Amino acid sequence: MKRKTDFLVIGSGVAGLSYALKAAEKGHVTIVTKGEMNECNTNYAQGGICCVTYPPDNFEKHIHDTLVCGAGKCDEAAVRKVVEGAPEGIKDLIEWGTRFDKTPEGRYSLHREGGHTEHRILHHQDLTGAEIERALVSAVKRHRNIDVLEHHFAVDILTQHHLGREVNRHMDDIECYGTYVLDIKKDEVFTILAKVTVVCTGGVGNLYHTTTNPSVATGDGIAMVHRAKGIIENMQYIQFHPTTLYNPTERPAFLITEAMRGYGAILKLPNGKEFMHKYHPMGSLAPRDVVARSVDHEMKITGAEYLYLDVRHKPAEETIRSFPNIYQKCLTLGIDITKDMIPVTPGAHYCCGGVKVDLNGESTIHRLYALGESSCTGLHGANRLASNSLIEAVVYAKAAAEHSIGRLSELEFEERVPDWNDDGMVATEEMILITQNYKEMQQIMSYYVGIVRSNLRLERALRRMEIIYRETEELYQKSRINVGLCELRNLIEVGYLIIKQAQAQKESVGLHYTLDYPPVEN
Repeated sequence: MKRKTDFLVIGSGVAGLSYALKAAEKGHVTIVTKGEMNECNTNYAQGGICCVTYPPDNFEKHIHDTLVCGAGKCDEAAVRKVVEGAPEGIKDLIEWGTRFDKTPEGRYSLHREGGHTEHRILHHQDLTGAEIERALVSAVKRHRNIDVLEHHFAVDILTQHHLGREVNRHMDDIECYGTYVLDIKKDEVFTILAKVTVVCTGGVGNLYHTTTNPSVATGDGIAMVHRAKGIIENMQYIQFHPTTLYNPTERPAFLITEAMRGYGAILKLPNGKEFMHKYHPMGSLAPRDVVARSVDHEMKITGAEYLYLDVRHKPAEETIRSFPNIYQKCLTLGIDITKDMIPVTPGAHYCCGGVKVDLNGESTIHRLYALGESSCTGLHGANRLASNSLIEAVVYAKAAAEHSIGRLSELEFEERVPDWNDDGMVATEEMILITQNYKEMQQIMSYYVGIVRSNLRLERALRRMEIIYRETEELYQKSRINVGLCELRNLIEVGYLIIKQAQAQKESVGLHYTLDYPPVEN
């Protein structure tokens, strides 16, 4: 069975929904998402969204902070594009219904986070991502030109490969024609042909034991594009958030936003002593890579399973008003953050690499765009500046929509793509084969490819992952597909990319810190 759409959007976070709302003004949009629309990384983003709003802040300061945090690895054109496009992006979000907090005087309330030299983070309490997602979902549901397929899983990108032509990564004329899609509830695979396909499937956090990402963040888009011979870059730069709430039985880990440190919270050892000024002059407000490594180091030398974030010195009423979600969450664990220190530990949080795209958001495969955390625009370089990612998604969604709309009239559907064929395949009865390999993969990535790495650890990780890869591919080739098997296959592919690109990075820089090379100072 084949369906057709002008614009196919895979993913339903801020990037995908922003693109859909723009593109739907000129054509039909189909959104494919493997869970509910709001089950995405955007919904879990607490801190806020960057935008130069009031003096003394200005574009050059925001650009400077981003470049410094990116440790010399940013694409300056991408940085300037996002920073200068941010005000228009915020205007769009507000028009779509997003509500940002204001002061009693009517000005937008701005937070400051690690690595920022000015207050420039717009927010909605400590639930900014959820508020943006709420507004976008509502706007999408009202739009007559947008269809949403929830509980549908994109399996593979369609290219000339599916027409019998050999495709390799060095070709410059690969084209995308749509995707094969699994209807999860009906357990059927069908084809969606599209003139334009947009991958915005979020991050890769579930490669690791502890992550702030929801269970759907399994690197699907990055893996699909890599299999389709698109170029993937900067995967070695995995950002670990230094402060997730220590609660080993909970997944995903609950995020304690960096805005709390911007508000004045201080990282402390179990004995109550501050320690961050040993590692960086900005103390607890240092860039995330520095803070995460510092917390990791102190946990290892003290043997502690967690450290503390202390906000007890701030006015209780102001703390509760500023961080109501965190306050209530901690209370459920018997922690009153106005009286008790918060136990925290690092968790995998954000992937700075992804599908390589140009300033229009288009990948190295024609007719295929990538947005949000699935993409690598060059904005983040070796380390993402806090709260830059949401605005990146909005700005690039607009650019991609404008670029793809401009080409729509010259594109046609590729009718020759064959239907999905699973004749002879059998349903997987031994799910233990999938769950056990999933656990092993997370152990390998967490122990060998985490915050601190070494050549020996990376080589060992690669050997272990190759075994799991072969086992999983053998199972995939003879099984009727299911979401669990596809997600494992995608995560293994992404894990392989992280390891290989980490091995190629012969220096410690930003989020890639290795014991074998002297660090490059930010």
